[in-house]
Formats: sequence, structure tokens, C-alpha cells
Amino acid sequence: MTMHSTQAVECRGFDRPDDVREFEHGRAEVLEMAGGTIGRLVLHPGWRWSEDVKPIAGTDWCEAPHFQYHVSGTLHVKMSDGNEFDVGPGWVSSLPQGHDAWVVGDEDVVLVDWYGASEYAKRS
Repeated sequence: MTMHSTQAVECRGFDRPDDVREFEHGRAEVLEMAGGTIGRLVLHPGWRWSEDVKPIAGTDWCEAPHFQYHVSGTLHVKMSDGNEFDVGPGWVSSLPQGHDAWVVGDEDVVLVDWYGASEYAKRS
């Protein structure tokens, strides 16, 4: 039996994103493809969600859940329940809503986010 897929072939890079959302100390580059949204976050040293994105989101904690691959840099995450941890290159993280995060050190943090990018740092 031969199975036929209705999925179209799509190959794109973040060099030509559908949307770029700039904020203090970073940006989110967003691709819409294969019926979904994928984002690349580039966060520069000094970036902190509660300082740079909170004014855009208008919430006390980041309410976007994330499923991310960490390409470079170190990100410190603090959950609203008090749990804290670092995430670095080569790691995959699944973060529920209710967190803050900031760049540790002097290297850019680059993340590829398969879940949470559709509304991240989106201005009304």
C-alpha cells in the first residue's frame, strides 16, 4: 500500500522571516510554515524578560509556554513557583507559562522555539 502525503515541501531560513519583533536587547524572528509557527529568539547580554518583554506582554510573568532548542548562550530561568535553573547550548527545554528568564554572561542566547512563538513579543 502506498501512502500519499498532502504536506507540501517547504524549506526556508530565518534570513527571510515573515515577521521580526524587536525589543530591548533582542528580537524574535518568526516563520509561518507547514501550518505552524516557529521562532528564533536572539537575546543579547543584558536581556531579561521582566525588563525587556514584560512591558509588551503586560503580564507579571511570561505567559507563553515554550518548547525550545538552545543553540547558543546560557539562559537562566526562574519559574513563578520559585524553581530556578540554567539552560545552555544543545539543551531542549519545555517551559510552562509563568516564568522569567535572563541572559547569563556576555554571549548571545539563540533559541529555536516551536511552541510559543506565535504571540511572543507581539505588539497589539
